[in-house]
Amino acid sequence: MFEAKNRLAMSVKALTKDEIGQDFIGGLSVQDYQKKPTIEGVQLIDLKLMLDDGGCFTELLRLDENGNFAQIPDFKVRQSNYSQMMPGVIKAFHLHFNQEDVWFIHPYDRLLIGLFDARKESKTYNNSMRFVMGGGRPQLLYIPRGVAHGLANVWNTPASMIYFVNQFFDVHEPDEHRLPWDILGEDFWQIKKG
Repeated sequence: MFEAKNRLAMSVKALTKDEIGQDFIGGLSVQDYQKKPTIEGVQLIDLKLMLDDGGCFTELLRLDENGNFAQIPDFKVRQSNYSQMMPGVIKAFHLHFNQEDVWFIHPYDRLLIGLFDARKESKTYNNSMRFVMGGGRPQLLYIPRGVAHGLANVWNTPASMIYFVNQFFDVHEPDEHRLPWDILGEDFWQIKKG
């Protein structure tokens, strides 16, 4: 049996680019699997999803004795919020001068996240990040002040999020500074085809 597998492996010959038809060679590309750009201070924190025959459990956050978020010690939760996004909705972009956010997308939902660094003194100024949260993975996303953020539901079912902030929302002086939704281009929020 080992000899048969060995013969099969030796008989399989790799193709070269020259063996692909001219009609297709110009359209070939390779998907980028490398680590994507990051933004200084942004953290994506993996959580454990514990499954049993009755369902699942995820610990979202743990507070220390001073009420600070244990995984981000300088982040004190002041308010917790819930938001639902219907299919096709884009909520982007805005940033905060004082507030920081920690986002949680339910692991059985799926949202497209967009961030870019608007802090001119940052080492990662103008870097952008685009990734999916949810989709079977429980994670928290920490967004520092000055990092513009948004999200889109580009799929066919409603999706929801819970997020924690370190400032109380003030309806008379909101710390929400809006930027155009398409500041990174309209195609930023589209599903990449191919």
